[in-house]
Amino acid sequence: MLLKLWSDQSRASAEVKRLAQQHADELGARIAEMEAMQRTLRELARQCHGDSRPDCPILDDLGGEPPVGR
Repeated sequence: MLLKLWSDQSRASAEVKRLAQQHADELGARIAEMEAMQRTLRELARQCHGDSRPDCPILDDLGGEPPVGR
């Protein structure tokens, strides 16, 4: 959409600014969501023993199962 406005000589800079701010806000929300996912995965990896045991908090979380022993 911003590229369309670039070629439109009759566009108002207020519209360009509004769209840019909207895109920045959407990116911020996506970044926050991904950072939350990253924190969750790091915490799950920290809880995982990483050995030959079959129980795995990472897979339990993905499957919606409560962690073993809690």
